[in-house]
Amino acid sequence: MFQTFDSATRPEQGPPRLSDLREVMAEVGVDAYLIPRADRFQGEYVAARDDRLAWLTGFTGSAGFAVVTRDKAGVFVDGRYRVQVRAQVAEVFTPLDWPAITHADWLAEELPKGGTVGFDPWLHTMEEIDRLRSALPAHSFRAMENLIDRVWSDQPEPPAAPITAHPLEFAGELHEAKRRRLAKELKVDGDAAALITLPDSVAWLFNIRGADIPRNPIAHAFALLRADGTANLLTDPEKCDAVRDHLGPEVAILPESELPALLATLRGRVRIDPQSTPQAIADLLREAEVETRHGTDPCRLPKAIKNEGEMAGMRDAHLRDATAMCRFLAWFDRADQTSLSEIDLVQSLEAFRRDTGMLREISFDTIAGAGPNGALPHYRVTTDSNRDLIEGDLIVLDSGGQYPDGTTDITRTLVVGTPGLEEARAYTLVLKGMIAISRARFPRGVAGTHLDVLARYHLWLAGMDYDHGTGHGVGAYLCVHEGPQRLARGGDVALQPGMILSNEPGYYRDGAFGIRIENLIAVQPADPLSGGDARDMLCFETLTWVPIDRNLIDLSLLDPEERSWIDGYHENCRDKIGPLLPDDCGEWFEAATEKL
Repeated sequence: MFQTFDSATRPEQGPPRLSDLREVMAEVGVDAYLIPRADRFQGEYVAARDDRLAWLTGFTGSAGFAVVTRDKAGVFVDGRYRVQVRAQVAEVFTPLDWPAITHADWLAEELPKGGTVGFDPWLHTMEEIDRLRSALPAHSFRAMENLIDRVWSDQPEPPAAPITAHPLEFAGELHEAKRRRLAKELKVDGDAAALITLPDSVAWLFNIRGADIPRNPIAHAFALLRADGTANLLTDPEKCDAVRDHLGPEVAILPESELPALLATLRGRVRIDPQSTPQAIADLLREAEVETRHGTDPCRLPKAIKNEGEMAGMRDAHLRDATAMCRFLAWFDRADQTSLSEIDLVQSLEAFRRDTGMLREISFDTIAGAGPNGALPHYRVTTDSNRDLIEGDLIVLDSGGQYPDGTTDITRTLVVGTPGLEEARAYTLVLKGMIAISRARFPRGVAGTHLDVLARYHLWLAGMDYDHGTGHGVGAYLCVHEGPQRLARGGDVALQPGMILSNEPGYYRDGAFGIRIENLIAVQPADPLSGGDARDMLCFETLTWVPIDRNLIDLSLLDPEERSWIDGYHENCRDKIGPLLPDDCGEWFEAATEKL
């Protein structure tokens, strides 16, 4: 299996590790030290060697950071993790609600007369350090070696997975064409080169994939793209044996250690993205007296706008994944459900995905939260937390697969037996929000921040809400979380045809139950409507085709258009997935896709 169920950290490990860190802080003369989740590539997911935040604090969520002073240690997390962090960290750590409380706010209070704040410049972006310096002018910030690495005696080795070529049939465009297209934009902007520091951007640009990060098919790598279309790939050359011919003579492979020397050779202006470029690279460029311009990573938007080949692959991957999901749901329907546990669900679902013969990885650790565990949006079951299913449980089942032609992400909420009235009401309000996003039509120029309210409207009317975005971007056999597109209050990038997003409103009642329903959707041009204005409108294409649990729906809360959407969705499930299912799923599938 890809997924394991061990507890990677334990709260009791935190205090001695914190004590060791403070000894080193005193030795080097800093009053506070920053410990981010990110690695030098600013990724959400990190290799075991780079999981410093979890090693120190015990908190294993995919977003957060810590700030340690001589006598206090704050762990900052957002609304997705406020329950989880309190269960995972020892009392020596203080959980803090971010972004309501920022590290600048906290440091201003804990070090009111100023002080020296140490940080590893490879693990913090230019933008973050500039923001901290501006907010805390009385404090000094000192770039230094990583202090966690000094006290982490059994730190894992760096990942060294081989890099492979991503086939043209799935990439949809030769990497030579991508390089020339982006190089032309650099030339128009007057930039001699662009430094690319996000590994998923590097993977997309060169049509390569790797396995240095769990669940994400990317390699640890930087890239330099020049305005003439030539480029450097900066990674471990020993990982590149299988892609040297694929990359060709215009892409020179260098070890990461050669980055300072490469930067020193640059002439002309270099574009860097302050949102993703490590402060260490900005310092190297300044020392080399290289002229720089702040701009967006040139790969970020083109990568988000899928071409025809990528879209075709994503559609195929979703049909394959839906078949595996439906086989699982049919199995669950037939099972003695109260004899199962959360781990049983995870193992069974991964087995059905493996049966496709195409699964390369899961796209993230499957979330299978039953009862109160479902109230943790990013719950990960372990042998310690594993819960047996009981009558009336709601189960939040959020999962996905990495296939050579696409990445999937789907959530269904299941019920053991008969749901309670309150649970059915909340489920239906969440479903209404998911339907509203699915049915949305909107003019070009509209961003995710404008649409997010559609998913929350009915919950708000009931005095309810959820503490995560409604949707994130998704890569094409790349990272399951991809920017810059988002369906969220902070989603300020205009949606464009070819962008793929998740549509996943939810509701969580601490200590009781959780609900989330998720499909992936793609932005596409909308057909004109009779009597409408001659505006250029967009809408969403649904990619996910798995029945929605009818047993949880309170039909009295649905209007005719919503009922019609559900019936139409299930009819499409029958047409697209029905012919792909084995006979033993037929009875369940027919019932699951009946009209309301």
